[in-house]
Amino acid sequence: MKNLGKLSSRQLSKSVKQFGKVIIISNLLSLMLSSPAMAEELLKTLIVTGSGVEEIAATVAEVQLGVEIQDRTAAEVQQEIAIRTTAIVELLRSRNVEKLQTTGVRLNPNYDRLDRDNDQNIITGYTGTNIVSFNLPVEQVGNLLDEAVKAGASRVDSIGFTATPEAIARAKKAALRKASADAQDQAEAVLETLQLTKNEIVKIKIDAANAARPQPYASEFDAAFSESRATTPIIAGEQTVRASVTLQISYTNDSSSNSQ
Repeated sequence: MKNLGKLSSRQLSKSVKQFGKVIIISNLLSLMLSSPAMAEELLKTLIVTGSGVEEIAATVAEVQLGVEIQDRTAAEVQQEIAIRTTAIVELLRSRNVEKLQTTGVRLNPNYDRLDRDNDQNIITGYTGTNIVSFNLPVEQVGNLLDEAVKAGASRVDSIGFTATPEAIARAKKAALRKASADAQDQAEAVLETLQLTKNEIVKIKIDAANAARPQPYASEFDAAFSESRATTPIIAGEQTVRASVTLQISYTNDSSSNSQ
């Protein structure tokens, strides 16, 4: 400690904190050595982790669909895409879909075999895509997909399913309640079997509850095929919400307390 005068204020503060930790640990060890009962109480804890699962209906569909066009020139491709995309967007807005946005626009040249004279690829045309995404109730998806194909959509990239935010929030609370009860049941079963007495919960750790979505549905639509069949069937399934809770519980030994 005689060299503390040569340390900066920051170094001095750090040294004091470290010195303080040493004192606290030293005092704690001294108490434990002088009081075996206290040391025993510190060690007598049980740690258990409970899990909870809640199943809820996936009522919202998250859809990605759009237009893919091939033509001789880039201008022709872009013009056709603009016409079809405008019709699709007007349809979607008339159906009051939510979170409508463009998620992908591409224009790529199509190449044929090498031009042996110039050792270069030959551009034979262009392929363009315009993809939009939106949300709507699951029960409306089938009809809307068929209408979108009729309006000019030539591809459906994916359909994801989820519950509403409010339903997920309620399910997370329910899963946490189940996880808490499961952890307590486990602790009581162990302590009862070992003839130990539960005292109190000294620490609680909540692992983040998560909501696993149903498997997304992906498909490529053929306009002619869609027009010749009934409404496209879409089944969302259920969404699973999981949670876990870890409890640290202190306990006493009945036999040792009775003997005293």
